Amino acid sequence: MGKLEGKVAVITAATSGMALATAKLFVEEGAYVFITGRRQDKLDEAVKAIGRNVTGVQGDAANLGDLDRLYETVKKEKGKIDVLFASAGQGELAKIGEVTEEHFDKTFNLNVRGTLFTVQKALPLFSDGGSIFLNGSIASIKGFPAFGVYSASKAAVRSFARTWLVDLKERNIRVNVLSPGTIDTPILDPLGPEAKEYFKSQIPRGEMGRPEEIATVALFLASNDSSFVNGIELFVDGGTAQI
Repeated sequence: MGKLEGKVAVITAATSGMALATAKLFVEEGAYVFITGRRQDKLDEAVKAIGRNVTGVQGDAANLGDLDRLYETVKKEKGKIDVLFASAGQGELAKIGEVTEEHFDKTFNLNVRGTLFTVQKALPLFSDGGSIFLNGSIASIKGFPAFGVYSASKAAVRSFARTWLVDLKERNIRVNVLSPGTIDTPILDPLGPEAKEYFKSQIPRGEMGRPEEIATVALFLASNDSSFVNGIELFVDGGTAQI
């Protein structure tokens, strides 16, 4: 029997990288998974790659109407949620003198506002004793050049976990933050080769993490293996945040 046998999981922005690897592993461990993505073609590819026990719902986590449609689909098909991985997020480089309103709003609308309402709107369907974990980043405690707005957004996400676990303690719903270091996924491509080499240089083992290395930690947070783990920020970064 898998560690998530009979569980229903929702994973936002799961069309590639860490979240897609997580969705695949959850299904292997017995869960039924709902995934989202903004592009229908990429969403269809992800559903095909997962292969079974999955429903794809097109939508943007920053759009409240899309979130309502997601949870209406979950309600209709399964009627409950046991695990939520609020994965949707983005980051773009901009030094303090280059930050624009558009840059700030784009980052905070998805990373902070989107995360808040992804969780809030899931609660009516959420099983008592379930597990919520948020997509953080080592940027929440590190000072990477030109990453100030992104870092601030992830610090806000980390703060959410501390307050939400108290808000939800009567329902025994755990809330944690999974904070990756630099993971070798397509989301890094827009940053360019120099930025990627810089991030690699900060990792003690000298190479980036793999999506599968995030997925196994996500499984830990989703399953009963982490039943006494609540409110933490779990760094999965090869030690980068510790030095």
